[in-house]
Amino acid sequence: MKDAFHVGSAARLWQLIAERAERGSDTAAIDQRIWDLFGEDWTIVFTDLAGFSRRVEEFGIIHFLQIIHEHKRLLLPLVLEHDGFLVKAEGDSLLLLFRKAHRALECSIAMMKVCERENARRRPEEQILLCAGIGCGPVLRIGDEDVWGREVNAASKLGEDHAKAGEVLVTDAVRARLAEEGVGNFELEPLGTDLGSSAKNFRLKR
Repeated sequence: MKDAFHVGSAARLWQLIAERAERGSDTAAIDQRIWDLFGEDWTIVFTDLAGFSRRVEEFGIIHFLQIIHEHKRLLLPLVLEHDGFLVKAEGDSLLLLFRKAHRALECSIAMMKVCERENARRRPEEQILLCAGIGCGPVLRIGDEDVWGREVNAASKLGEDHAKAGEVLVTDAVRARLAEEGVGNFELEPLGTDLGSSAKNFRLKR
């Protein structure tokens, strides 16, 4: 039985948020405590399946529950191979974390290639039309349950709202981190898409 001092990371976060919400609280001090407890630096990959909602309407949800299952089976081993891990899967989307930006891009390329190979032998309605958005920087990581931050939001918007099937879109923070790491030969072309959370964004040329 857990005692009063055994508080998980999510519960601790919401305790601090509750303190922050109290009248007269020192919000700056509490914010610093939250960042000290939960702040980490990660590269975030948000994947999505293009045209999912439209195709569900056409072929039915059970058919695409199978597609979701199959795309996890194909992609998650590649995530492990590239030193990433799955934070959560919601519907047809995956939220992945990597310590190194170049490993995130290498994994994204590998995932695109395996989907393309698989799609070559599938009927159109069975194809796995993967797209991805990538952000990089400070986030609040709540154990293995969730992750929040500007670059998380940017990766989600790029992957879900802007990327087309087969595309990998990245924020300017990712471009800068790749330059710092100096590993890999990635060619990025400007998108000209201002997301608010990331004014400059790029498409990975493969």
